[in-house]
Amino acid sequence: MNQQWHKSSYSGANNNCVEVRETPTVVHMRDTQNRDLGHLSFPAEEWTALLTTTHIEQA
Repeated sequence: MNQQWHKSSYSGANNNCVEVRETPTVVHMRDTQNRDLGHLSFPAEEWTALLTTTHIEQA
């Protein structure tokens, strides 16, 4: 289980990206440049569905 914030693998070396923190039930997402503004939370199932859908569309 990864409870640390990490940058998206699509971010590359720039700071215009999002960070995520994953738990078994919830995924939190925040803006790297505005960490102090808080984060959004998504049920893990919805996050998985989003990643699956966007991965299929990019293929």
